Amino acid sequence: MVDTAHRNDGAEGVAGGVGATALLVAAARAIETHRPDSLAQDVFAEHFVLGAPASKGWPVRLREVPDGDRNPLWGRFARYFGLRTRVLDDFLLRSVHAGNARQVVLLGAGLDSRAYRLAWPSGCVVFEIDRAEVLAFKHQVLDGLSAAPRATRVPVPTDLRADWAGALPSAGFDPAAPSVWLVEGLLFYLPPAAETYLIDTVDRLSTEGSALAFEVKLDKDLLEYRESPLYTATRQQIGIDLLDLFDLSPRPDSAGKLTGKGWSTSVRTPFDFTRLHGRGPLPERNDALAGNRWVFADRPRR
Repeated sequence: MVDTAHRNDGAEGVAGGVGATALLVAAARAIETHRPDSLAQDVFAEHFVLGAPASKGWPVRLREVPDGDRNPLWGRFARYFGLRTRVLDDFLLRSVHAGNARQVVLLGAGLDSRAYRLAWPSGCVVFEIDRAEVLAFKHQVLDGLSAAPRATRVPVPTDLRADWAGALPSAGFDPAAPSVWLVEGLLFYLPPAAETYLIDTVDRLSTEGSALAFEVKLDKDLLEYRESPLYTATRQQIGIDLLDLFDLSPRPDSAGKLTGKGWSTSVRTPFDFTRLHGRGPLPERNDALAGNRWVFADRPRR
């Protein structure tokens, strides 16, 4: 399939609300890329930040942050995103190399550039599902860099509130073949019913040998952390109030549901991987990351 999205620049898609959080993550990935002890490399990330009016003046290197790693946003929070990037990169590559899955689906792909920067096995297809204007902006930036994907990249310009499950097979996805799914930084913003629908749909479209990773927050009361340094710094420095964007309803037990459907699941904290890699955030008082969990699931072969 031809690697195209819409022809407009799409910058409005990352200008505010949840769209702007894609730029936040891109800035964090850029900062991580330029660290001497980097956990993940994303050479495209800074170009998204520099190419969007909404992120004008944001740092893309730690030396551009006056208080460096002491800054709760561009230090600790950015390091969290760098760690998350590394862990999920490893999950995707391990999943496709361990079996014969050659379909990778990024739900809420945002400014993810994994199709361009990871060492995919031959024959991999990466489906990127997100709103048309977000994909258009990403396409414009990467096209301006003459970037070439390292797998077949198939944009699926569909709002996740619409029939993305129908759009995916129409774009060439084969439900009868093993697939690897990634839901990174998305479920926080969805109401519980939408999360349940998404997990049920991934289950329905996944055959044996498939794998899934997603991120959830298990806090009973997110507002308990409103004055945490992480949320306060994000509001004050870049004008993004994450708690206004998150859905504050009680979350479903998506990991438990998958286990009940025969998936093998593992629920980990980000701090587990900080200890594994020797870099990243550790627990602190009034910690907005305390409830974050990374869930990894495999549908075993019989």
